[in-house]
Amino acid sequence: MANFDVVFEGGGAKGIAFLGALAVLEEGGHQLDRLIGTSAGAITATLCAAGYSLAEIKAAVMEKVDGKPRFSTFMDIPQPGDFSQAVRDQSVTMEALREVDLPLIGKIANGAIDKRILEQVLRNKSYARAFSFVECGGFYSGATFLRWIEEKLAVKHVGPNDTMKTFAAHTGKDLSLAVSDTTDMELLILNHRTAPDVPVADAVRMSMSIPFVWQEVVWNPAWGTYMGRPKANNILVDGGLLSNFPIRLIATTDDQVRAIMGDTDPAASLNLGLLIDEQIEVRGAANTTKTPLPLTHLRSIQRVSRLADTMLGAADNEMIRRFEDEICRLPAKGYGTLEFEMADQRLDLFIGAARAAMLAHMEKRGL
Repeated sequence: MANFDVVFEGGGAKGIAFLGALAVLEEGGHQLDRLIGTSAGAITATLCAAGYSLAEIKAAVMEKVDGKPRFSTFMDIPQPGDFSQAVRDQSVTMEALREVDLPLIGKIANGAIDKRILEQVLRNKSYARAFSFVECGGFYSGATFLRWIEEKLAVKHVGPNDTMKTFAAHTGKDLSLAVSDTTDMELLILNHRTAPDVPVADAVRMSMSIPFVWQEVVWNPAWGTYMGRPKANNILVDGGLLSNFPIRLIATTDDQVRAIMGDTDPAASLNLGLLIDEQIEVRGAANTTKTPLPLTHLRSIQRVSRLADTMLGAADNEMIRRFEDEICRLPAKGYGTLEFEMADQRLDLFIGAARAAMLAHMEKRGL
């Protein structure tokens, strides 16, 4: 048995592969100490830190609603109520409506009719997605995911207002989540040292917010500061934009890392990076059909899906090369970042390939 500091890479739906890797760790009686995650990895890291067993994580991830994976509901079409009046008033749509000379009405001076028109068009699903993309940075709202992670944390007695600080005190776990701050153009690592007042559920929501897919998150002034610096009203998105696999946080010990991760004994635990590798084939998966994206008539969503696949696979290459021996590569070739509705056979092959990769990695390390 061994203790591990673990980094979970981001990868959207491909994060399901972690189930296979975690099964090997659990069967071997290994313990997880520090947990670091980005995007899908942030979800897994948080559930582990909250005290979920592998069986409970699998049940949560594989949960179905009306015969479809609950994860597929995270592609949630924004509702009119998701847009504040400020967002509406400052939108390109409202600007256009103010300039339109409507037949028999002319230009609307008081804006009352403009607001009613906007309210009606936002009830159209296609327009709501386009409006959300332009005004809020993503086609989907992300509200369904936030409710889901709050629900899952509540099972372990973690409330929606529990912060990174209170979460650490409640669980005894050292959890860190990667987030990209597009306002100050920097990577944030949220934990009880750097951002103690950020609610843990919102931290996960920020970390999984793939740009252009889900709406951006705005830093609430009530969340306090990051490492003593103000972040109120900054725009936050998926940590994978800047570091999808922040293994340097457990593999290196420079001053910056110590400030983020604390001054811990580097020999106390072994390092383990769980990397989702899109270059390694999943045995047998070539004979299965990749899950088509919902709403495929929107070509823009197809473009964003391809962009997400590319973006999440491009970062951290130098660190990956330096610490290759501490990294387990989980096969994911042909699987998509937004492929949330995998058929059972395709899913089983994916998880099985990750399990086999983890067994080989542990054998190579003599564990």
